[in-house]
Amino acid sequence: MTLATEVHDDASAATRRVASLITERVREGASTLALSRGAELLAWLGAEDLPWQRVTVYQVDERVAPAGDEERNLTQLVEELPAGVARPMPVEAPDLEEAAERYGADLPAAFDLVHLGLGPDGHTASLVPGDPVLDIRDRLVAVTGAYQGHRRMTLTYPALEAAREIVWLVTGDEKRDALARLLARDVSIPAARIANASQLVVADRAAANSR
Repeated sequence: MTLATEVHDDASAATRRVASLITERVREGASTLALSRGAELLAWLGAEDLPWQRVTVYQVDERVAPAGDEERNLTQLVEELPAGVARPMPVEAPDLEEAAERYGADLPAAFDLVHLGLGPDGHTASLVPGDPVLDIRDRLVAVTGAYQGHRRMTLTYPALEAAREIVWLVTGDEKRDALARLLARDVSIPAARIANASQLVVADRAAANSR
């Protein structure tokens, strides 16, 4: 399966393109989005005059950290998007596994659009190399072990694979190797294991190694 790819001059241009695409989908009727971290992207979306009253934004993943922590992805969502739009992952719950199950039970059967990023190590969402979460197929949301200082709550492969559309935003030369492996469908990295026929990769020249 070949991934459709667009390469833009710089990170801002790539981010604007993804924001424009998400905006277009919402205006066409998309109402269930799953968004990753990204202050510039969220700021672009928050500035758009969209029918937010019929949109629900779910989290792709979240660090287990206190409310308001700058490491929390929710902090950016709350700062940039209209109030009440985001559906937070319950990472402050005393029983994380039960909380993940509850969050998964409230997900739509299929997201209209999922926005994903890509880490230099080939992770996406919090599907991180070597974690048992990679093998979970019977749940839509799960909890990882510690990764870069935090446990995480994350959408699993089944949730991502059911999405009607996945849009990747990949910028920066530190992502170059991971992007090449994603585009080559190198399943040694977690990001390349997503089996979804509708995926678009939007990258900047630095990540795409393009002049």
